[in-house]
Amino acid sequence: MSDSLVIIPTFNEIENIEAIIKAVFALQKDFHVLVVDDNSPDGTAAQVVQMQSDFPDRLFLEVRKEKSGLGTAYIHGFKWAIARKYDYIFEMDADFSHSPPDLERLYQACADGADMSVGSRYKKGVNVVNWPLYRVLLSYGASFYVKIITGMRVHDPTAGFVCYRRHVLENIALDSVRFIGYAFQIEMKFRTYLLGYKIEEVSIVFRDRVKGKSKMSGSIIKEAIWGVFMMKMRSMFQKNRF
Repeated sequence: MSDSLVIIPTFNEIENIEAIIKAVFALQKDFHVLVVDDNSPDGTAAQVVQMQSDFPDRLFLEVRKEKSGLGTAYIHGFKWAIARKYDYIFEMDADFSHSPPDLERLYQACADGADMSVGSRYKKGVNVVNWPLYRVLLSYGASFYVKIITGMRVHDPTAGFVCYRRHVLENIALDSVRFIGYAFQIEMKFRTYLLGYKIEEVSIVFRDRVKGKSKMSGSIIKEAIWGVFMMKMRSMFQKNRF
């Protein structure tokens, strides 16, 4: 039984899913993988089912009825992981924008004492490959904005490459998490910060997806900008129950 579970949410990732799973299982450390698929019409879930015979007791699949947002997919995965007592629970994209070998570095940061470790694009300069300038400026600007509003000293609060110790997720009121898109990542870090847990950033190189289609949209960005301000206001009056 591995102590570590990598949660990979998917929607139409047939071009990437087999390769990303094999890359995780090729690592020296033993990781389990849970794919949370939102009923992808391209057959992503069917591909995972086919692979399960090659990776029994290491590869798991949860299929939801419809596309319901990144945040709710992760919450689904968190609850699944907590019920099965994994000690280290990871968020990772399916599209290779997060390099699988960096999982071991995130794991080590938590094993050495962090409660949450974040794969950070901005801890040491700007480590982003193949993004147009406007996306780099948008992402970096959003990170600066979040730091100013929330008071968190996290260089990359919007990062989606994260390791949690199980006790962090057990003590966050997961059913009260409000955001489902881009701002979900910010809210989870903010809740961790408010609980007084240690957050450590691990510098990574982020590469834009080569295959498949980005899920970024204008509504997701709007949720992040306005939502972060409202999140901070609620937290001032409701503490961690916002």
